[in-house]
Amino acid sequence: MTCFDAHSDLPYDVARRRRAGEARVLETRHLDRLRSGGVEGLVLAFWYGEGEDHAFWEGIPELDSEPARLSMLLDETRADLAQSTEIRLVHTVQEAEAARAAGKLYAFLGLESMAAFGADVEALDRSYASGVRLGMLTWNEENALATGAGGDPRKKLTAAGRAVVRRMRELHMVVDVSHLNDGGFWDVMDLAGGPVIASHSDCRALCDVRRNLADDQLRAIRDTGGVVGLNVHHGFIHADREKQTAETLARHAAHMADVMGVEHVGCGFDFCEFMGPPDNDAAAGLEDASRIGNLFDCLERLGMSRRERELIARENFLRVFRQVLG
Repeated sequence: MTCFDAHSDLPYDVARRRRAGEARVLETRHLDRLRSGGVEGLVLAFWYGEGEDHAFWEGIPELDSEPARLSMLLDETRADLAQSTEIRLVHTVQEAEAARAAGKLYAFLGLESMAAFGADVEALDRSYASGVRLGMLTWNEENALATGAGGDPRKKLTAAGRAVVRRMRELHMVVDVSHLNDGGFWDVMDLAGGPVIASHSDCRALCDVRRNLADDQLRAIRDTGGVVGLNVHHGFIHADREKQTAETLARHAAHMADVMGVEHVGCGFDFCEFMGPPDNDAAAGLEDASRIGNLFDCLERLGMSRRERELIARENFLRVFRQVLG
């Protein structure tokens, strides 16, 4: 069984290593694990946050602004994909299916925050022209468009944020609410007009953190026709460290299926082991992409059929991407 991962932070590692002189980072550093885990395709997400002491751009003058960091990540990732013979940059599901038929992995590009835009709605068009097809308004920060999960949960989208969501619909981009605060989430639902995803969020009912989604939010995403992706980050799975396991994450999937229907559950693993522990530790049994199969073994033990597991593994997110992107 192959899977589609709707959220990968690999551009961080690609850019860090390429700036140190390496080439073909995706192939030489990550391809084996991706293939071992059955990954057929993924969304390469650009995270460029501030204030993280471990970020490789800290202290580099030319990377002291969000626009500069986003531009660098995009340039390095596109260059690495251009060098790759095994991973193709794609913009539609039709292109993804062609890559899969040729035995290649495929990669969509996504934004993990639009802080670099300021309030400039036209910056979205420039990102689209660079190949970006998916986006979050914010990471955890408050910016000119929205407030992230780390901020005041009552704050709404700004006027510019609402304009960006509307423009994403016009461009046929996938709207992603992972990392958005509760107030902004409900604004996006009001503006939806089509499927909305949460690429990498778990269930608040099982682990009460703001990055996870409450049941009413899960149902709202279902009602748009969207999908929620399971996240392996240990802190989103269970408050008890001993229960931060693949088995517990499978229970998040089962809860989502109970609340939304299995047709709205997907994978957005957010593997970050290359950024260093302990902040980026994943669930036990899901330490990196090579171990994805453990999750589906757990789902089988919970009684999910092969068809249900296939929907979660790849088909649900690709259905949404096909509807939105073409």
